[in-house]
Amino acid sequence: MDKIGFFKRCEEVRGRIEDFKEPLIVNHYDADGLAAGALVAKALEIRGMNYNILTLRKLDFKEKIKSAEEIIFVDFGGVEESLGDALKGKQVVIIDHHQGVDGKFPQANPHLFGFDGGSELSSSGTAYMVFRNDELVDLAVVGAVGDMQFPLKSLNRDILGEGIGKGIVRCDIDLSIFGRISRPLVWFLSYCTEPFLPGLTGNEKNCYRFLKEAGIELKQDGMWRKYYELELEERVRLVSALAAYLYSKGVGNASRELVGEVYMLARQKEGSELSDAKEYSTLLNACGRHNKPEVGIRVCLGREGALEEARAMLNEHRKQLREGIVHAISNYEDFGKFYFLDGRKHIEDGVIGVIVGMLYGGTLAGDKPIVGIALDEEGKIKISARATKDLVAEGVNLGEALGKACQGIGVGGGHNIAAGATIESSKLDEFLLNFSRAL
Repeated sequence: MDKIGFFKRCEEVRGRIEDFKEPLIVNHYDADGLAAGALVAKALEIRGMNYNILTLRKLDFKEKIKSAEEIIFVDFGGVEESLGDALKGKQVVIIDHHQGVDGKFPQANPHLFGFDGGSELSSSGTAYMVFRNDELVDLAVVGAVGDMQFPLKSLNRDILGEGIGKGIVRCDIDLSIFGRISRPLVWFLSYCTEPFLPGLTGNEKNCYRFLKEAGIELKQDGMWRKYYELELEERVRLVSALAAYLYSKGVGNASRELVGEVYMLARQKEGSELSDAKEYSTLLNACGRHNKPEVGIRVCLGREGALEEARAMLNEHRKQLREGIVHAISNYEDFGKFYFLDGRKHIEDGVIGVIVGMLYGGTLAGDKPIVGIALDEEGKIKISARATKDLVAEGVNLGEALGKACQGIGVGGGHNIAAGATIESSKLDEFLLNFSRAL
């Protein structure tokens, strides 16, 4: 690993960007892509620079890109391979963390210097390393958490340490279920999908009964209590009760996901979704995956009214996840080398990747990768593949496998632990055979 070389490259990319007059930021639509795009926008605002911003689901040569003279691609792998000669004559820099190779455009990417962009640094973290402004550290942490890179390690850990040192971020060990800050206890459990709680997820009555039996008072001064408001002894009691419950349902492995590092953002209002990095990133994910990425960008930039808009999308996002995981648990198949979930007609393409990953949270043992499919807005098949850290340690590389499987029939790639692809609907059988061989 060449940390010095990576830092030097980040400085070079920053220098190129600071010479731009009014660049177009082109960023991906997921949580990390939105946090990274907003981080770059904030960095330009700090420098008094004008910019335009464009969020995309996949890399297309849109009209805005055609007309732009200066472009900053953020969280998009394979820019040169995808757009090629179309970028000729344009000033282009790339801030990314996907597997790839150096090209003619300056690229800040940890993979090029021996780091794993799937687990050691997100695109938001890479953008932070490029600009190095203290006030951007929280978005770097949010992006990493949104890209499922927790617990933070390596370069992510360096950024976390800087945030803690500056009093911007706090790292606690606690229950890591989504909604610790924002949801009353009954809904905190009934909306829980990571891990899936059999008999509790989606069932408010059972959650109410469970909490009562655990001796947790649900109201205080007439107000519904939230997890972060519980006393330490109550938190310990609730975690113990949840672990025992999961074992009683035959999914004891899921209890390992209950407790872990949680990252708190000290500059945000206490009790707000934005004070917890996991809730913040889920909010961004909801915006991007429900076709309102501009709202997520505005949340990151602190624009008035954006948080209220994002909350409405988050409710729809969680609803789709609950319905999707219920379908997934009953309909996944074992294809020998991998598990397969056909989500067409049942699961939106914007959440299929999240749902296949959630199957590891108590349903599947993690002994092989999972591939899920859904239909995108053009009627093409959107493919999302997920693995575990143990599988990656054994040599699984989903990004490479998907890339090989899609040659001639579509486009695929990503990280070793998580990857995606798009193919024509008539090419599914061919893809499955190719993927099995490549894997």
